[in-house]
Amino acid sequence: MEKILVSRCLLGHRVRYDGGAHGPFDLLGAWQAEGRIVPLCPEVAGGLPTPRPPAEIPGGQGGAVLDGRLPVMTETGEDVSAAFVAGAMVALELIARHGIRVAVLKARSPSCGNVENYDGRFSGTRVAGEGVTAAALKRAGVAVFNETELAEAQRFLAALDGNP
Repeated sequence: MEKILVSRCLLGHRVRYDGGAHGPFDLLGAWQAEGRIVPLCPEVAGGLPTPRPPAEIPGGQGGAVLDGRLPVMTETGEDVSAAFVAGAMVALELIARHGIRVAVLKARSPSCGNVENYDGRFSGTRVAGEGVTAAALKRAGVAVFNETELAEAQRFLAALDGNP
């Protein structure tokens, strides 16, 4: 049975930067009941507290953070890049340990966003881009979805399970 890496905040765990959570999502609950879910909050795994100041990537490109070309900065001006990269490394360890090929991560997060992110000015402006962990997972060949793409994730998972 395929395992799925899932952002802890989508499972109702209060690990978001503001101490909040998202969910519940019925499909994630079903996958959890099947024993498929491997939960992770990369930011907490990387050593950041809950709550914590909001953080964004200037330009919204997590791959550039992995490559050392851009920082992840908090609203208060602290460079938290090392914690974000450390969390991404934990995600890579988990996918290797569990043979994970699918992830469902929090949309627009500087760690987990898979399609778009915020532009780094804390203005609410969205840009095409991905978070640090999403970029690392994609580089490792993991299919990354967000909570608005659960139907697509389910179809992908069914194909992996041999039930297209």
